[in-house]
Amino acid sequence: MIKTIDPTTIPQPELYTILSTAVAPRPICFASTVDAEGKVNLSPYSFFNVFSSNPPVMVFSPTRSGRDNSLKHTHQNVVEVPEVVINVVNHKMAEQMSLSSTAYDKGVNEFVKAGFTEIPSVKVKPPRVGEAPVSFECTVLEVVELAQSPGAGNLIIAQVDMIHINDEYLTDDVLDTEKLDLVGRMGGNWYIRAIKESLFEIPKPIRTHGIGVDALPKGIRESDVLTGNNLGRLGNLEQLPTTEAIKTVIEVDGVKNKSKTELHTLAKALLEEGDTEKAMAYLLFSESL
Repeated sequence: MIKTIDPTTIPQPELYTILSTAVAPRPICFASTVDAEGKVNLSPYSFFNVFSSNPPVMVFSPTRSGRDNSLKHTHQNVVEVPEVVINVVNHKMAEQMSLSSTAYDKGVNEFVKAGFTEIPSVKVKPPRVGEAPVSFECTVLEVVELAQSPGAGNLIIAQVDMIHINDEYLTDDVLDTEKLDLVGRMGGNWYIRAIKESLFEIPKPIRTHGIGVDALPKGIRESDVLTGNNLGRLGNLEQLPTTEAIKTVIEVDGVKNKSKTELHTLAKALLEEGDTEKAMAYLLFSESL
C-alpha cells in the first residue's frame, strides 16, 4: 500500500517532518555572518548544497520560523552584510554545532556560547570556525524569499571567494573522505556519521556507457537471488564477456557442476566483493543450464 498526501492538506509541521525525514542525509551549512554593527552570528542549516563549480556557488536556506514566522538572524545579517563563511561540520564538532542552533537573542555570539574559535577571514567580514575541517568564505549574490508564510525558505546564493582546508584532513594533498568524518542531518533528532563502515564506492564510467540492465538476459534480470543493486552493478559493465572468457572462468574455478541457484549465489558474493566480470561469467554460464 502507498500513502498518498497532498501537501496543501496537512499542517506545515507535519509536512516539514516528512520532507526533512525523507530527504536525507543532508550536508550541514554551518554559517557565520555579521550584522551591520559587526555582531557575529553562527548557525547551522541543512537545507544546503553546492550547485556549481565554475563559478563555485553554494546555496542554503534559513527557513521562517514555523512557530512565529520570524526570520533567522542569518537571513537578516546577509541582507545587511552580504557575506557568509560556510563551515563544514564533522563528528568532532557535532554537539557544539547542535548547541549553536539554540534560538539565542539577536546579537548573542554563538561562537562563545558553543565554545568555538573565531578565526579572521581573508576576504569577508564574518569569521570562520577554527575547528572546522573546511571553511568557504563567500559573497552573497542573491537572497530569494520563496514566501512569507511559516516554514518558507529563503535561498541564500553564495559564491565561494576563498577556501581554507585543515591539512589534518588531507592525504597526498587531496581531501580525504575517510579522514573528514563528516556528519549529515536526518529527520527529528537524528544525524548520520560518514565513517568508513558506512561508506561504499560505486564505479561509474565517465567516457563510456554501461550496457544497462535491459541488456542482461531475462534469467538474470528476474533472478530470485540478485538484488537491484547487483543488477545495477552488472549493467555498469561496458560489454559482456566472450564465450571463451566465460568458459575459461568456469573451468578454472571448477563451478561447472553448480546449479543455477548456486551460481547466482556465488555471483552475488562476487559482486559484493567488486569482481563484476567474474560474476557476469558465472551468471551467463547459468543461462545455459
